[in-house]
Amino acid sequence: MVTEAPARVLIVEDDQTVAEVVTRYLERDGFAVESVADGREALARADAQLPDLVVLDIMLPGLDGLEVCRRLRARAPIPVVMLTARGSEEDRILGLDLGADDYVSKPFSPRELTARVKAVLRRAGSPLEEADRTGTLEYDGLTIDLSAREARVRGELTTLTAREFELLAFLAGRPRQVFRRDELLERVWGYTYGDTSTVTVHIRRLREKIEDDPSVPRRITTVWGVGYRFDP
Repeated sequence: MVTEAPARVLIVEDDQTVAEVVTRYLERDGFAVESVADGREALARADAQLPDLVVLDIMLPGLDGLEVCRRLRARAPIPVVMLTARGSEEDRILGLDLGADDYVSKPFSPRELTARVKAVLRRAGSPLEEADRTGTLEYDGLTIDLSAREARVRGELTTLTAREFELLAFLAGRPRQVFRRDELLERVWGYTYGDTSTVTVHIRRLREKIEDDPSVPRRITTVWGVGYRFDP
């Protein structure tokens, strides 16, 4: 009988008390956890052996968490949950723009953080619903190859992050259906709760990559007071 290795989580947190609490909760749920207190050491550890997920504090000595996130995502599509005392919308959106998968503000419940880690890993391992995994969708110059996980605009390949592709595939596979932000957070991210600004940021980034004029989107449109829909 083959026993599956536990998922490896790297915690990057300079507050020893916080790091110890998070480590204890994650280990209790079966994760293999390593903790470091410095951004440069985190990058060195990731280079030595890529973790399955990184819990990353923004406020770090030396190399801050935002720069660590940027460099990590340049190396590989490692899932990142940002952890910070900063609660401003700008910091949250900047972290998500850099590729973070989720954002948890201090003070936080260790149980909630553990649930977020599980949800991020679950989506990373099974990012699309069954209907969104195979075939090709074509809409007026936009081609989405579900099997290859590629999108092309008028034949030109557009670079999408894993989550951007998943969001596009989900919406394009259900044209003209309107989804609230909390519905998209649950259906695409796998969260039953969380910060819906994650969805807002990803919609904006998608529009920048697939729309002729992102300021006047015609593919991913806003239904005011409700949510978003894909218009074929």
